Amino acid sequence: MSDKADDIPVKVVDRRWWANPDASAAASGSSSGSLKPTYVEELERRLAEKEREAQEYLGKYRAAADEFEKARLRLRREVTKDIERVRREVISELLEVLDNLDRAIESARKSASPDDPLFQGVELVRRQFVAKLESLGVTLIVAADQPFDPTLHEAITSVPAPPEQEGKVMGVIRQGYRVGDDVLRPAAVAVGITATVAQE
Repeated sequence: MSDKADDIPVKVVDRRWWANPDASAAASGSSSGSLKPTYVEELERRLAEKEREAQEYLGKYRAAADEFEKARLRLRREVTKDIERVRREVISELLEVLDNLDRAIESARKSASPDDPLFQGVELVRRQFVAKLESLGVTLIVAADQPFDPTLHEAITSVPAPPEQEGKVMGVIRQGYRVGDDVLRPAAVAVGITATVAQE
């Protein structure tokens, strides 16, 4: 008996007037026009408007996010520059301490013996100080007997020199240092000039 019940055909009639084009045309008396009820069209129109607003807000959000990222990177670059500038100022001040150590060692060489413990202690401190500076990327500018280079050297005075030594650094008054490729402090030097140039 259940087999016979399964064989009964079931017919479904869709009575929604907008789903049946023929019934819709007959109901409206015209073959043209929308097949959807007005409230569905209104909902679709409002949905389209909300989607447009959502796209506008999304565009504004992306623009604001891009601007924020650019500002963050700009701030990071500025902070990095400030840190590097302060770091170099501190190192420059420490170079004055190194200059004083060099003066003390030079003075001790004239009056004390190399075996003097105080003299050896000051030299040890200087070596340790230079090693710390090198760990910060500070290197000595080699100036003695080099051609004068205004980007590396600062001419403090000139001294008479033979023609082959003209324009060369004849003496270093104050050592120069650099950090990486940048000059931290130029070397203060005496530049050799020939006697004929000196007379002019």
